[in-house]
Amino acid sequence: MSPEVSPVEPAVLITIIGESVLKDRIIQMLKSQSVSGYTITQVQGEGGRGRRISDMPGYNTNVEIKTVVSKEVSDAILYALKEHKGKHALIAFRQNVEVLD
Repeated sequence: MSPEVSPVEPAVLITIIGESVLKDRIIQMLKSQSVSGYTITQVQGEGGRGRRISDMPGYNTNVEIKTVVSKEVSDAILYALKEHKGKHALIAFRQNVEVLD
């Protein structure tokens, strides 16, 4: 492979951590932004809204949703998530990454 051709391209990793009750709304929003894939994990922890641990699915639990998108799509996702901030425990952040081309 030529040194001028990189096997990776720049992208943005969005990580969303929020109450499980938001999961379906977040997935619907991601699909409306033409996101083709995402990963969901049940998570627990503690933050400004208290401890989020429970053995009962959907009650006092959080989900972590990750997706890799373009910078422009990440802007749209973060803007759309602002609607839920303050009403529910929710945090989202993005990181510049490189993905296989």
